[in-house]
Order: sequence, then C-alpha cells, then structure tokens
Amino acid sequence: MIDRDRLRQALGAEAAHFTLDVRAQCTSTNAELMVAAPAPDARVPVLVCDHQTAGRGRRARAWHAWPGASLTFSARWRFAPGAAVPAGLSLVAGLAAARALEALEVPGIELKWPNDLQIHGRKVGGILVELCRCGAHLEAVIGIGINRCLPDGATVPDRPDVIALADVMEVPPTAEALLARLLVAQRELYETYAQAGFGAFVHAWNQRNAFADLPVALIGEQAAVTGTCLGVDSDGALRILTDTGEQRILAGDISLRPAQ
Repeated sequence: MIDRDRLRQALGAEAAHFTLDVRAQCTSTNAELMVAAPAPDARVPVLVCDHQTAGRGRRARAWHAWPGASLTFSARWRFAPGAAVPAGLSLVAGLAAARALEALEVPGIELKWPNDLQIHGRKVGGILVELCRCGAHLEAVIGIGINRCLPDGATVPDRPDVIALADVMEVPPTAEALLARLLVAQRELYETYAQAGFGAFVHAWNQRNAFADLPVALIGEQAAVTGTCLGVDSDGALRILTDTGEQRILAGDISLRPAQ
C-alpha cells in the first residue's frame, strides 16, 4: 500500500498542489471521485487505492489489478471556462504518463490511441477520462492504472499481451516515486493544454505512436476501417489512410488493432 509520508517526500514542493486520499480498498477511484464534493480550494484531489473492487476502463470493461503489484489512482482536474477540454485530453494524459515513465528510465514506452500505455507493443497501463461540471468549470476525473509487477499466475481475460515494469527493469520504481512523477507530469502538461489545446502536443504524441505508419484495423459498431496509421490530428482525431483516402476517427466504441 502507498505510504503517504513517502509519497509527500517524493512530491517535494509539488505536494502543496494536491490533496492525497490513500486507501487500502475502494470500489473504483474514478467512480468515487466523480461523486465527491468539489474541492474547496485550488488543490487537485487525488485518490489512490491498493485494491479496487470494481475498477473499470474504457468501454465499461473491468480493469484488472493486483494489490501491491499495480498502481491505480485517479485525480480530479479543474479547467477554467474556455479551456480546450475535452478535445485530445486522454491523449495528453497518455503523453504525461509516457514522459513520467521515460523520466524513470522505463524503456520502450509507446502510446496506443486513444488511451493505452505500451512497452514494446504490450500493454502496461491504461487511462480513463470522465467529465463532470462544477459551476462554470469543467472538471475531468482521470484514472490511471499501471502494472508495476505481475504476481505469479496473474492473467487478464482476452489480453495475453500484458506486461509490467518489473519485466523490463531490474529495479522498478516504488509506487510512491511512480505516482509522484505521474502527478507532476500531468500538472505540467495540463497547464499547457488548458492554454494551447492538444495542438501543442501533436508532434510529441506522434513520436510515441505505437502504430506509426503501420497497417491497422479499427473494429467498432460500424464496418471495420483498415489502412495505414498516420498518427493524430490537432484535435486528437486518429488519421487513417485508406484505399479511398484519409479518414479521421474522433471517438466511439472502437478498438485499434494491427491489421491482419
């Protein structure tokens, strides 16, 4: 379980920007922050939990994590009226996480549109963004789950490609060091995002695109779209070059996969 004092020490002066709620167990960090009372001041509420009994990811899927092995937390970020929210916000969250992991010398970090963190093509983490309004302000609850290690025998249904930091690092970062890096990276990037929108991060995201210039298939409610992945646009849309020209995909119940 996260040690609050060690977390504050890892955050240093940045700790003043956050309120930290550390729990052994809860239902879902995102769900609980979504219904929490608005923050009384400018600090960012953070809920980190060792074991979620109803953790969830995108498309209402269950999020699988293991006590003591996974870092699962959510933070509730407030954006001023007129900010570019929500266009590209999940991508900025992914980029912030990627930069934090890179700063901790995690090798092979990639971003899979719209919300997966990968290491050499295998999933190490995911992001869930949910929006709520507080008066004139739009707020975003952003949940992140990252596998620090995988217990013996741990499996995820229909996901044989799961990986953990301990698989690629001799000594993975402590949960406190990892969480501190993630929070600071988010705060830095969201400040820029609020002023300049996702356009300020397009190049940085595309540099880490897991499927850059590769054949892909988008599987969803409509017929599958296949083509070459061109990266993302300034509003966060995924650009796919198909036989009939370029298509832009913004959102929806969609799964991005390598083309067969």
